[in-house]
Amino acid sequence: MLERPAAGERAVIVQLDFGDADLDDQLEEVRLLTESAGGAVVAEVGGRRHSPDPRTYAGKGKVDEIAATLAAASADLVIFNHELSPVQERNLEQALKCRVIDRTSLILDIFALRAASAEGKLQVELAQLEHLATRLVRGWTHLERQRGGIGLRGPGEKQLETDRRLLGNRVKLLKERLARLSRQRGVQRKARMRGEVLNVSLVGYTNAGKSTLFNALTKAGVYAADQLFATLDTTSRKLWIEGAGGIVISDTVGFIRDLPHALVDAFHATLEAATDADVLLHVVDSASHARDEQMLEVDKVLAEIGADRVPQVIVWNKIDLTLAAPGIERDEYGNIARVRVSARSGEGLDLLREALAEIALAKAEGRRQANARTAREAQQDTVT
Repeated sequence: MLERPAAGERAVIVQLDFGDADLDDQLEEVRLLTESAGGAVVAEVGGRRHSPDPRTYAGKGKVDEIAATLAAASADLVIFNHELSPVQERNLEQALKCRVIDRTSLILDIFALRAASAEGKLQVELAQLEHLATRLVRGWTHLERQRGGIGLRGPGEKQLETDRRLLGNRVKLLKERLARLSRQRGVQRKARMRGEVLNVSLVGYTNAGKSTLFNALTKAGVYAADQLFATLDTTSRKLWIEGAGGIVISDTVGFIRDLPHALVDAFHATLEAATDADVLLHVVDSASHARDEQMLEVDKVLAEIGADRVPQVIVWNKIDLTLAAPGIERDEYGNIARVRVSARSGEGLDLLREALAEIALAKAEGRRQANARTAREAQQDTVT
């Protein structure tokens, strides 16, 4: 799989400016991504361009600057906070004489580091293989050893063709395994839905505080840390709400700007917790000045997985950092639109529970009315 940066591996970050307004936010994010992958940022290289260079993305002069920075900082890894083509990545490695990875590879590496469940590991491996199958810059002959080499390679077949065929076989196998797990998950989900309880899913930008909120509500003890992608595997717990009974609440993987499509596709089974929910609690880091852009990115991914039609309640988290007061805000129709809380300090969690109780009771009332209509229609058919 991907070569994970060793602990403390020294990295040079490259962030080019193509006229983006949120350049500082992008830089801070790639720093956190690098640290989450176990690397240490020792230098940064920037610069303005109208468009990427087709050969090296950065252009010859900038590549020379990166090489000088590498030498001065005694670094051994270059991370582009952009998406590089296979040709650009290969040309950069040849010019810089060191490993070069792009944003997608960096995110994939963090996912490989954090995946804990068998399903999560399968999903990460599938995403990595589909990303790397297009480049095959490094050797993949270790896959041949898994299958046995004698009689496997056809006469006159080149190594690259063999590697691609082996990758294709592995991808097919992983998709079949994930499809089986998805069917099992579907059976379990239908069983929960027959229980007619409210299904709630936490979604949000990575590091918005979803797992901290999940733990505060359910006492589940899910791993939560001030780092990107602390949670990868969906965890569901039953939660008792005073006045409304039991509900099911699920914690999901965080989203991020330019989330690789390979990851969205691979984690589709895990993200079904969001598509099948009755309501989404969209957790927002209210202390982040990039919160509006982060909310748009989350909504973009929700639309991509077909969860954009699920009703949302915004959970305005981390009010302990902004000194905002806990509270509930409603839209023009009187529906709950936003709840201001601090998952860390506990402020406003009682209001969030009240909001969940109101939503659960509204669902129960809607179900009762639907059952009553069905009974009346059946009775009219009997009379007729």
